[in-house]
Amino acid sequence: MSTIHSFEHKVIEVKPKLFRGSFLADLGDVLRREGQGGWELVNAVHSSPATPLLLFFKRPR
Repeated sequence: MSTIHSFEHKVIEVKPKLFRGSFLADLGDVLRREGQGGWELVNAVHSSPATPLLLFFKRPR
């Protein structure tokens, strides 16, 4: 018998900082914060340097 898992999902937008070198530090902060809240990163989409990075997370309900 299989178990059905239920998840909640969320998307976080990380805006590029064209004139600051802190983008990776900010990204690391977001990933740490969400991980501590039980969120698992399942995908990231970044279509160009001028567009926000979209982070897709899930966690069990």
